[in-house]
Parts: sequence; C-alpha cells; structure tokens
Amino acid sequence: MLKGRQTWEFENRPVILSSAATAGPFEANGPLADDFDILFEDMWLGEDSFEKAQKVLIEEAAKTAIEKAGIQNDDIQFVFAGDLLNQMTSTSFACRSLCIPYFGLFGACSTSMEGLALAAFVINHSGANYVLTGSTSHNAAIEKQFRYPTEYGAQKPPTTQWTATAAGVGVVAKVGSGPVVTSATIGKVVDMGLSDPFNMGEAMAPAAADTIEMHFQERGVGPDYYDLIATGDLGKIGLPIVKEMLEQKGYSFNDGQLNDCGLMIYRDGQPVLAGGSGSGCSASVTYGHLLNRMKKGEINRMLIVATGALLSPLSYQQNETIPCIAHAVSIEAGGALA
Repeated sequence: MLKGRQTWEFENRPVILSSAATAGPFEANGPLADDFDILFEDMWLGEDSFEKAQKVLIEEAAKTAIEKAGIQNDDIQFVFAGDLLNQMTSTSFACRSLCIPYFGLFGACSTSMEGLALAAFVINHSGANYVLTGSTSHNAAIEKQFRYPTEYGAQKPPTTQWTATAAGVGVVAKVGSGPVVTSATIGKVVDMGLSDPFNMGEAMAPAAADTIEMHFQERGVGPDYYDLIATGDLGKIGLPIVKEMLEQKGYSFNDGQLNDCGLMIYRDGQPVLAGGSGSGCSASVTYGHLLNRMKKGEINRMLIVATGALLSPLSYQQNETIPCIAHAVSIEAGGALA
C-alpha cells in the first residue's frame, strides 16, 4: 500500500459516497454557481460575526453531505477537517453541533486534500465505515486575520488572491456507489525563501511541483494518466510556474489538462486579481464542481493537488519566510462497492 516514500495506494478503493459545497454571494456570481448546494445571499449568513458565518458554511455543507449520503451523524466514526482561523475555531465549533469524533487538521489551503487522504487511509484499513472530511474559508474573516480587514480599504498588489467564501465536504465510505479514492501523495514542507504574503501563488508553486513529480515517480504514471490535474490554489501567478517546473523535468501537458481551483471558481472580470484562494476554495471546487463533472462522465481520472502556505500573522511579523506544502489525491470514476 505504501509506494516509495510518500505515496499511499488504496487497494480497497474508498468511495466518496456524497459531497456538498456551500458558498457566499460573490461565488454565486461565478461560473460554478450551479455546483454549490447552498448559496448565501450576504456575507454575514445570518450571524453577527464573519467567524461565525464561516462556521455556518462548513456546518451546512456537512449536514447536506450527510443527508445526501442517506445516513445519520451517529453512523459516522470520525471528522477530518480544519480551516485557516486561529485554533480552527470555525470547524471545531461546527463539530460541536455535529457530535462526531473529530480530528482537527491544519494544512492551510492544503487542508482539503490532507483530510481526504487521511479519511481514505482510515477507511482503506477498516478503521471506520464512514468519515466526514472537508474545509472552509470566509473572505472577510481570513483577510482580517492574514492581511487587512476589508473595511480598511488597503490597496493590494496584482499578485494577491481573493479568499473564497465557501466550504466543501465529502463523506468517504467503505462501501457504496460513487467516485473512488485510489491514491494519495503526502507533500514535504518546501521553503524557497519567499516572504511576501501578497504572493502566495509564487510561494506555493514549488511545493506543488515537488508533490506532483513525486506522485508520478512513485505511482509509475505520467500526466497522460489523468484527464485533469487541478492545483489549489496557485492562481494566475503560481500555475504557470508549476507547469514550467514540471516541463523542465520532462513532463508535458495537454491544453486544459493542468488547471487551478482558484482560476475555476471566478469569472473573467470578477475583481479577484490573481485568482481565488482559501482553504474553502479547493474544497468547494472539488466537492462541488469537479465531482459533479466526474459523475456526468466528463472526467474519468483526476489528481487534486491542494497547496498550503504555512505562515501565520506572527511568523510574518517576525520576518520569517513562508514554508509551503502540497498534498495530492487521485480520484477515479467508480461504481458500486460492496
């Protein structure tokens, strides 16, 4: 099951039994609106703080995914989830109401695939029958913590990415019908000495390239094995860097084969500068749009490579550089498992 140093192959093919995605009003104006289960009309989501609103995003996504799976909360053994806020309070508080044993994860924007990799590992080894996994982010809450509050009106450089107000959740099961998780490559922390918190795409790109290359080597496959390789979230700056780095290693990609969740979630013309970001971006695009495409037969095999910048406001204030990571999970169209 362990292939090489960093890759797991899941011979029992854990199934993504159901998934759900929620999003805010800005994402509702994007091209993927029809792939979100719940769209909220304002940024407050009926709450009195943006942090509480972020809790609602993942809470409602979790409830929807469980309902779509046709099971109850008590049927689920574990939750693997997290977010970007200090101490992951939004996810932890959501799990307070779910009453399911909970592993809190922090991989920054890589959390979505960190959770799916661990969920598939536990299911594959009969450590659970059902695991819930996912991640969330809220533009106003995350901007306030990592950059400047929206009300401050600070000018941002064109390399900046827009934090998505969204959440994505999946129920991973031992048996059932749906797309299957076939492998995962766990990334190493990569730090190329960059320190600009307004250019996450350039900082995270080397980590994504490192994980993708290791995945190809350890699985013995090339880019042509996948219909789609989707990073998240590198945006307009980071994605071309990853492509160039991999091409220098001898890998080539067809048009559109290599894409980024931060470029999928918003339309051209939406003022997102270099694209989308946030731990809810790759989560919502994967558990909403991409799995829907797979279920329609448009994608047979895809590799989701979620990237994370492991900085904090404190590390930035202390002039630290930005360590980054990327986790890759391969998902294939499946059938009924028993």
